[in-house]
Amino acid sequence: MFRVLSWIIRYIFIILIYYFLYGIIRLIYLDIQRINKINQKESNNPYLKLINRKERLDFDIQEFYDLEDETTMGRSKDNIIQILDKYVSSEHSKITMDEGEYFLEDRGSVNGTYLNSTKIEDVVKLKNGDRIGLGQVEFLFVKEAVEE
Repeated sequence: MFRVLSWIIRYIFIILIYYFLYGIIRLIYLDIQRINKINQKESNNPYLKLINRKERLDFDIQEFYDLEDETTMGRSKDNIIQILDKYVSSEHSKITMDEGEYFLEDRGSVNGTYLNSTKIEDVVKLKNGDRIGLGQVEFLFVKEAVEE
């Protein structure tokens, strides 16, 4: 009787260990899938990708923003991309598309708009991989998806 009971307990313990390992492997797999979804952008349209870590910002912001023909950025709700950063003006900057090219302009913001760490004064043409800085936030301009 004792021998049978000890075998049953052993098998139950082994099953619990395998179930625990299955749970850990499943969580790792789901986490990797989530990271891959964040890193892969389905759209072929140009977009802005957040460079900052979201956890380090004291306001909510998305990882990706698709660009329209005219995309405004600032603290105001009227902007297409609303950035609730205290260093961003209500109407901070604007990205416009003209003949398939995208252009960035500062809209008279107090702290300025930066392109590749240089403060812009006039309208500038954006290239794939440019870094756009507004307040504490930095975006990567992505025009062409990288083929793998």
